[in-house]
Amino acid sequence: MQKILILGAKGMLGQELVRVYNDGMYDVTAWDREDIDVTDFDVLHQKINDLWPDVIYNAVAYNAVDACENDDEYIIADQLNGVFPGELAKIAKNLDATLVHYSTDYVFDGERPMYPEGKNPGCCGNGCSGCMYKGPEDTLEYFAYHEGDVPRPISRYGMTKLHGEQAIEKNMNNYYVIRLSKLFGKPATSIAGKKSFFDLMLDLGKKNDEVKAVNGEISKFTYAPDLAYESKRIVDAHLSYGIYHVANEGAATWYDGAVALYELAGLKTRIIPVSSDTFPRLAKRPSSSVLKVTKIPPMRHYRDAL
Repeated sequence: MQKILILGAKGMLGQELVRVYNDGMYDVTAWDREDIDVTDFDVLHQKINDLWPDVIYNAVAYNAVDACENDDEYIIADQLNGVFPGELAKIAKNLDATLVHYSTDYVFDGERPMYPEGKNPGCCGNGCSGCMYKGPEDTLEYFAYHEGDVPRPISRYGMTKLHGEQAIEKNMNNYYVIRLSKLFGKPATSIAGKKSFFDLMLDLGKKNDEVKAVNGEISKFTYAPDLAYESKRIVDAHLSYGIYHVANEGAATWYDGAVALYELAGLKTRIIPVSSDTFPRLAKRPSSSVLKVTKIPPMRHYRDAL
């Protein structure tokens, strides 16, 4: 029976990973912060080595994007998002285990995607004009980010997540780094768990006649149960190791998501579209960080998931 270790098991994603593996076909160990301090690397090595899992899912993350701009918080964030994944990779490599780690669209800057030399998707390799994107430069497709695009984070949070990607790549080969964006699903049951954008907007919509939502920062929403299912499918299918983009279809702003939510919920609350600077925040966000999903079949539209 295959041994599965899920770290961050009470988070919004972690609890869904536990659920998709809860069919009696796997030996599942689910740890959260009360079970292990992942920053105590001596204990981390010992406990995971004793368990000897075949697959390790890392759903642990520091995700306070704005707080991360503070120097002290950045140190904590980089330890969890950057250094810890590297240690986990060393452990997984030693055990010949597969590591599944989750990253973010915030590793990109929101400008036009940049490809490493010879890595443009669909490129013939000869540098011909046909290797460039077709169509107007202001189309959404033109600005969508492929898995091979060059990361250029513009926030400290994004930097920590990129550090984690790089640390894993440096220390092992048998890994899947899965980038997602705008995660939503059932609230986490962990102490530090957060509600999703949709839960927060639903609460506001029930209490107010009108609410404001940012009509910008376009990307894709990602439904936690769908992400968990796709993660398991990628591992079970033994797809090629590397970076994967996994997000539901339908690029949208926060305002677009709120409109879809209230329509489905039957709320008559007025939604006022506002610019990103309406709500002052310490961290910069990419204006457009749509993840192009190229390595797996398209997932259902986020409205259907919602």
